[in-house]
Amino acid sequence: MLSFLKPAPHIARLPDDQIDSTYKRLRWQIFFGIFFGYAAYYLVRKNFALAIPYLQEEGFTKADLGFALSAISIAYGFSKFISGSFSDRANPRKFLPLGLILSGTVMLIMGFVPWATSSIAIMFILLFICGWFQGMGWPPCGRTMVHWWSQKERGSIVSVWNCAHNVGGGLPPLLFLLGMYLVGDWHSAFYMPAFGTFIVAIFAYIMMRDTPQSCGLPPIEEYKNDYPADYSEKNEVELSAKDIFMKYIFPNKALWLIAIANVFVYLMRYGILDWSPAYLREVKNLTLDTSSWAYFFYEYAGIPGTLFCGWMSDKVFKGNRGATGVFFMVLVTIATVVYWLNPAGNPMIDMICMIVIGFLIYGPVMLIGLHALELAHKKAAGTAAGFTGLFGYLGGSVAASAIIGWTAEHMGWNAVFTLLVGSSVAAVVLLFIVTVTENAHKRKLAAQEQ
Repeated sequence: MLSFLKPAPHIARLPDDQIDSTYKRLRWQIFFGIFFGYAAYYLVRKNFALAIPYLQEEGFTKADLGFALSAISIAYGFSKFISGSFSDRANPRKFLPLGLILSGTVMLIMGFVPWATSSIAIMFILLFICGWFQGMGWPPCGRTMVHWWSQKERGSIVSVWNCAHNVGGGLPPLLFLLGMYLVGDWHSAFYMPAFGTFIVAIFAYIMMRDTPQSCGLPPIEEYKNDYPADYSEKNEVELSAKDIFMKYIFPNKALWLIAIANVFVYLMRYGILDWSPAYLREVKNLTLDTSSWAYFFYEYAGIPGTLFCGWMSDKVFKGNRGATGVFFMVLVTIATVVYWLNPAGNPMIDMICMIVIGFLIYGPVMLIGLHALELAHKKAAGTAAGFTGLFGYLGGSVAASAIIGWTAEHMGWNAVFTLLVGSSVAAVVLLFIVTVTENAHKRKLAAQEQ
């Protein structure tokens, strides 16, 4: 690993009378850093979808563009997994901003260099490179949260932080509209969001920190007096890559199960999001302004939806992430069917459906990420998150790009929505299995205690 990315060293502990005030101040500061830092990754992750209608006018087919779009998900899936391993042994304060700067640079090239959008092969390569750098976002945030928030408070903090997806994901269409207004250039879909990543990268570096011990503070478990059942001093020792994978990732059956469920959740999430500009324009006859706002509302509806899902998971379903996911994905399925069957000429219904799906889908996305953190060793949290992301992006997001693009081109949009609804049903079934498995495990533990 490059030396400048190594974890910050532990320093002498602060006096006891400074620990509480310093902890409180730094936790707010760090949260703003990882929230807006991760949100900025979404400025340059799915903005390519906004350029698809214009690239079609230049002669590219939906199948070709779907193939190019899949590159970012293929690379991101592998990178999130591999970067997760690196991030567990790196300083997140440097790791996260570096990925932002590198991915933003790729989008500047696509926006300003004519040859960058001249062929599918070139676009695939550039999007693959961007996707690889994108994988440097989630893992350092996961590492940060398990070090600065204790287990009992982590569910709430993760649900709030997860809204960064929507804050960042909803801005590209607005930045695109601004670019079209200012310069009248559809390439602004690439370079306007890229400028934002550079600004936020500086902000994130200023705000973030590594572990509490690197700031002269005790571990979060000691500060909050919130120790997991198997906690010991070994939990604060950095793990080797071999130990992370062979002891805490690959043998973890529950982690495998939620990773597979993630495939279908991501297929639904990005199947609707990536293709809404083209679908609404071609089938529902909506204008650029209307479809862009629908894209925006889809993302921002996820903010209250994620918070509501986190509350339901804790208060209604008593921490059962699988049961909460089943509830939300059943509603996603219903809303998707309405969105599909609504005839052209009813833009308000289409808009409402986009809002409802956006409100519902990000809850299960958040729960799977949270569950991965809870199932892993503290020093393997980034890798566990990367593992579920590997499945979600290589399986679900790639399918949402390449397979849906091919299906729309050769079989039509009805076939696309048959695939999406089937995926949503599959997610319900798998999350139900997770629920049954968790309940059986809890009953076994209860019986042992008696």
